[in-house]
Amino acid sequence: MTIGQAAEPPMAGDGTAPWGDVQYLTDDEVKAFLDDLDHNGDGMIDYGEVERKLDQVHAEIAPTPSPHSLHHNSADDASRHGFLRKIIGSDKNRIPRAEFADRVRSWKIPSLKQDKETGINQKAYLHKLGILRRVRSYWAVHGPELAFLVLVVSMQLAFAIWQLVKYLTGEHYTRAFGWGVVLAKTCAGALYPTFFFLILSMSRYLSTFLRRSYYISRFINWDMSQAFHIVISCVAITLATLHAIGHLSGSFVWGSRLENEDTVALLLGPDAVPRPYIAYVRSTPGFTGLAALGLLYVLGLLSIPQVRKRSYEAFQLGHLLMFPIIGLLMAHGTAALLQWPMFGYWLAFPTLLVLTERAVRVYLGFRQRLKATIQILDKETVLIKAAIPSERIWQYQAGQYVFLQVPQLSYFQWHPFTVSTCIGSEFQLHIKTDGNWTSKLRGLCGDELGAAAAMEIGVNGPFGAPAQRFDDFSHSIVVGAGIGVTPFSGILVDLQEKDDNEHQGPMLEKPRSATEPRDTLTGGSSGDRIPSTYAPDYRRIDFHWTVRDRNSLRWLSDLLNRVSRSQQWHAEHDEQAHLDVRIHTHITQKREKIATHVYRWLLELHRTPEHPTSPLTGLLNPTHFGRPDFVRILDHHYEEMKVYKAAVVEKDPEQLDEEFKIGVFFCGTPVVGEILADRCRLLSARGREDGSKIEYHFMMEVFG
Repeated sequence: MTIGQAAEPPMAGDGTAPWGDVQYLTDDEVKAFLDDLDHNGDGMIDYGEVERKLDQVHAEIAPTPSPHSLHHNSADDASRHGFLRKIIGSDKNRIPRAEFADRVRSWKIPSLKQDKETGINQKAYLHKLGILRRVRSYWAVHGPELAFLVLVVSMQLAFAIWQLVKYLTGEHYTRAFGWGVVLAKTCAGALYPTFFFLILSMSRYLSTFLRRSYYISRFINWDMSQAFHIVISCVAITLATLHAIGHLSGSFVWGSRLENEDTVALLLGPDAVPRPYIAYVRSTPGFTGLAALGLLYVLGLLSIPQVRKRSYEAFQLGHLLMFPIIGLLMAHGTAALLQWPMFGYWLAFPTLLVLTERAVRVYLGFRQRLKATIQILDKETVLIKAAIPSERIWQYQAGQYVFLQVPQLSYFQWHPFTVSTCIGSEFQLHIKTDGNWTSKLRGLCGDELGAAAAMEIGVNGPFGAPAQRFDDFSHSIVVGAGIGVTPFSGILVDLQEKDDNEHQGPMLEKPRSATEPRDTLTGGSSGDRIPSTYAPDYRRIDFHWTVRDRNSLRWLSDLLNRVSRSQQWHAEHDEQAHLDVRIHTHITQKREKIATHVYRWLLELHRTPEHPTSPLTGLLNPTHFGRPDFVRILDHHYEEMKVYKAAVVEKDPEQLDEEFKIGVFFCGTPVVGEILADRCRLLSARGREDGSKIEYHFMMEVFG
């Protein structure tokens, strides 16, 4: 398809795909659409009515400013009219309603009902599974996380029960300090592993190290530690409060009574009595415990969403309180009144680890800043480029993340961002400017598109190592939702640039200007083509990105478009396919109004030589509206892999008995993950039965 032309049905970008049947607009939906256009009810559809509705829907759902100029008296007016005439299929200004209805049906736009049915079918698919298949699919997605939580809770219960039994059965403890000592010590037992994991969850170095092993990182996934950190922090505050209540209203009261002096003396020694209530409070365990609890509440209050949103700096500075809290907790048990002080041993290792990380971060922020450039890409995105100093011993990779500090904005704020590309000694960060700090970051280089400025930054990292097993597979399927798939987009760009370096691709050329025509580009990715011949190093990646609305697509459009342009260039210039990236983006936001639904599909088609990207998403590749049917997507992929395997075996018969492994990497909603996990097992079983030996390996990836 040539840019600027509307395709004949089925249209590119209409969301139809070779992997499944599509239910098109029903007669009732077509009638409702025509009723919306035919306001005067004269049985004729005016060209002006079609055009006005296009303007209305474009203003409603397209971004501002739009990459297209669809309004009257614009330079693109002729292109606009040509586009409308093409999809209408007539030069008439008034078209009979029945004739226009046939044209609407020929557009082959999926029915609104299909998306609802797809969601129902996903749940129905899981409900139809046998118990064993359902359990295996659930475990593939949730298993390691549940196992880790069971480990944490088991350790909390084990130490709590140990302390409970010890102090409940020891009559000399309860005679001296009453019920309070039982409550306090039971909570203290649970606090040992609680604070251990609480502090450990703050270690980014540990998460990066654990990601060296896919299976260990699934079991202890600190990259997604924020939710765990919040929950276990609340548990810690609750247990610490109950511990304090046990002492303040129980053991301190009982221990200060005259009638209990003899039993207290047996436990603490004759010099410990008489001891009034205030003496217990003023003791080392007393004042250190109260001070630690008070600071813990202050830290908790500074961490609530309202404070974090209003002052992120207060939130981050408040977390420095953890160090005096840890010091007070270590000193809390040094008196060894009832048992040897073990809390310090639990806290030593994670504290040393986190303290080292924070010291490194401070050094990098104040003593080893990097020179960088910041550039405005579009209304929502800025690009930061910086060179990696040779003295940095850590290897930077696309898909990892770093903590970024910009001294011009704040010395104390560090924000995590994904490394979008890393070629040679230069890395790039694509940052969505939808928050207070990121908006200020954008303001450093003005408001004009393309504006750039030099700056200094502090960079701590890299951390994480996404999709460690990505290179284990020559063929991969990536399924992600929302911004959680950002690391994968960086990996795709990185792979494409390396492929261009090896095969002289377009990323080596001077970037085109925003106004320079791209006559050789069709605006699509390689997803619409099947290579006729395969290079020995042929690698295929199917990238499915599911988001709720088009705003989630636009800020990464620059990255994905770079891949699409290179893919199209190689399709036109290479005799054999080397890297085959097939990008499929899915917008799941429902549109209740039939006219909005229809025009959304038509607007997706409006491409011009000056603006080859979608006016809705900013992407070169077509966008599919509605929930993807991954059962059919994987089944279709399997059939294509059989064709590829046959082509490989034809060239090299020895490959017939070789296993053909495909990695399916998933980061998204659990229900989709369970479907993918089950389908991977079924297709692998099919590969064993039909002799193709195609295997699908499900890889759950979670990024924080």
